[in-house]
Amino acid sequence: MLTTPAPERSTTVPVATALPTTSAAHLSGLLEAVLPEPSLRELLGRAGVPELELHGPPAARPLVVAALARMGNPVLAVTATDREAGELTAELIDVLGAGVVAELPSWETLPHERLSPRADTVGKRLAVLRRLAHPEEGAASPLQVVVATVRSLIQPMLAGLGEISPVRLRVGQLHDFDTVLARLADLAYTRVDMVDRRGEFAVRGGIVDVFPPTADHPLRVEFWGDEVSEIRSFAVADQRTLAPADELYAPPCRELLLTEGVRAAAAQLVAQAPAGPVAQLM
Repeated sequence: MLTTPAPERSTTVPVATALPTTSAAHLSGLLEAVLPEPSLRELLGRAGVPELELHGPPAARPLVVAALARMGNPVLAVTATDREAGELTAELIDVLGAGVVAELPSWETLPHERLSPRADTVGKRLAVLRRLAHPEEGAASPLQVVVATVRSLIQPMLAGLGEISPVRLRVGQLHDFDTVLARLADLAYTRVDMVDRRGEFAVRGGIVDVFPPTADHPLRVEFWGDEVSEIRSFAVADQRTLAPADELYAPPCRELLLTEGVRAAAAQLVAQAPAGPVAQLM
C-alpha cells in the first residue's frame, strides 16, 4: 500500500527590522519614552531646589541625568570611582550624544608622588575646561553634562586653565611656521626626531608631526610657506598615512606651563629661600 506524503507547510517567520542608529545617540528614543513618567516629571519640576535627595536603582542614573540635561540644566555628575565615571559617560553618550557629554578625568598620580600625570589625562582635562570656558569655539554643541569623580573635583587646579589657547590648524589657513613650533613647545610638547607618544612633535623641513594628547593617532601637517596645505593622520608603527584630517587640535600637555610669569615667580622664591642644597643648585 502506497501512501502519499502530506505536502510541506511553508511557514513565514517575520524578521525584525533593524532600528536606525546613529553615532550621535543610539538610545535617544529611550529618554523620550521615559520622560512622561510621573516621578521623573516631578523630579524635573524640582530641579532648581538647593538640595534634593533621590533614591533609586543605579540603572536610573543615566536617565535622570539625561532628563535634567535635556530640560536645559547643565549637569555635573559626580561618581565615586573612575570606573563608574567611565560607565556613566558611555551611557550618557548613548542617550544624549557624544558632542554634549564629557568626562573630566582625575590624575592617576597622588599629590605627594614625584610623578607627573600622563599627557592624555592632562589633555582631556584641559580640553573639557576649554569647552566650558569658551562654548562658542568649534563646531560641537556646548557641553550639557560633565562627569567627574570626587578625586577629580577636590584636586587643586590653577585659575584660568580654560583660558589657555590650544594650537588649532586647518587646511588653507595661514600660520607663521616658527610661531607654531614655539607655541607647541610652550604647551609642553616635547620635540623629538620621530613621534611615537602623545605629547610629542617632530619637524622635517616644512612638515610637522604632532601627537595631541586627546587624539587616537598623530597628525602630519604640511606647510607650503606659511600656509597649511595638508593635514592627515598616520600610524605610529610604520609612519604611513591613515586618513586625511580637517583640523589639528592640540591642547596643552601640562596644567602648569612654564610661562614668563611662572619663571619670574620661581626666581623670586629661590631668592627668598634659605641657604641649603636646593639654593646652591640654583
